[in-house]
Amino acid sequence: MGKASVIIYVTVAVLLLFLISHSPKKKTGHDQYHLHHRRLKLRSSFNFKPNNHKPAPFDPLVADIERRREDKEWERKYFDDAHPEFASHGHGDSAPGHESQPEWEDFMDAEDYLNDEDKFNVTGRLILLFPKIDVDPVDGFVTESELTDWNMRSSEKEVIHRTQREMDVHDKNKDGFVSFYEYEPPSWVRNADNNTFGNDMGWWKEEHFNASDADGDGLLNVTEFNDFLHPADTKNPKLLMWLCKEEVRERDSDKDGKISFQEFFHGIFDTVSNYEEENQNSSHPLHGLPEGPAKQLFGQLDKNGDGFLSDDELLPVITKIHPTERYYAKQQADYIISQADSDKDGRLTLAEMIEHPYVFYSAIFNEEDDDDDDYGFHDEFR
Repeated sequence: MGKASVIIYVTVAVLLLFLISHSPKKKTGHDQYHLHHRRLKLRSSFNFKPNNHKPAPFDPLVADIERRREDKEWERKYFDDAHPEFASHGHGDSAPGHESQPEWEDFMDAEDYLNDEDKFNVTGRLILLFPKIDVDPVDGFVTESELTDWNMRSSEKEVIHRTQREMDVHDKNKDGFVSFYEYEPPSWVRNADNNTFGNDMGWWKEEHFNASDADGDGLLNVTEFNDFLHPADTKNPKLLMWLCKEEVRERDSDKDGKISFQEFFHGIFDTVSNYEEENQNSSHPLHGLPEGPAKQLFGQLDKNGDGFLSDDELLPVITKIHPTERYYAKQQADYIISQADSDKDGRLTLAEMIEHPYVFYSAIFNEEDDDDDDYGFHDEFR
């Protein structure tokens, strides 16, 4: 960052902080920080199954608080799964001598911290974070690309933290690797029947493990284990091909080992077209030919022209069937800009961010005020 940019940011920050410190403390209906007296609240649950995306919070400080809360919740769940004889029985009963696990009261201090304007001032946080997002180029504006990159870095940090936590559990001999026999599938997979996601597809099975083992040594290091848990984000061609094979296995209703047009049309096409519409930047438009967009896309993928799609022919669209973290990071950036971009120029100034502070903290809104449509409250990213 150049000296001129630093001077500009410091000048703006000092001016804004001066205005904040000398502004009336009375809470009015137009006070952005105290709008409707909403309280910032840590998200109350974490879904331990895959394919239920939970974006990282916009603010790294909030992310760190949530991460520590989630670690405690995860430790409790892991203890209950590993030691069902000591788990609570649904009526508040615990085994004799079993120390109660942390409850929500343990996190009230964190929520009080977030709602103490002297400790966690939303405007002050936005002033601090703005120059960390406005980096390419440093021009006083936050673009969709810069905000996507910011969200992406936050998501990657969250994902690798969870992977390392899982590795600590499954690496039984503590050698820094996980073998297939060390890995224990989560309880929702162990308890699934043959018609559910965990077993109908090959998730958590040896073929999945071997595809994740990029160097073929029979063990997963932290990068390979992260790919194993999050295959959509991998750069490992073996694992991407495994995803394609699983898609064929799931969609192949007549079990002939390939995808017919009808099998493609009922499922895959809708998923891909929805992805294209949300991104609005397809290099292969789905509309235009008389036989319809579905047949057009099918024909583009059917390279050998045999009227069917094999697993390798699904490779060009596999990341649209299983979206990556970047897809969700962009989706979140687009939403934020749509809500905070007052002059509709497709980018955000610091003033626009300060004018719409809760757009950046909506993931941790208290749910009590969700019915107030007059203020256009959204919680898509809760």
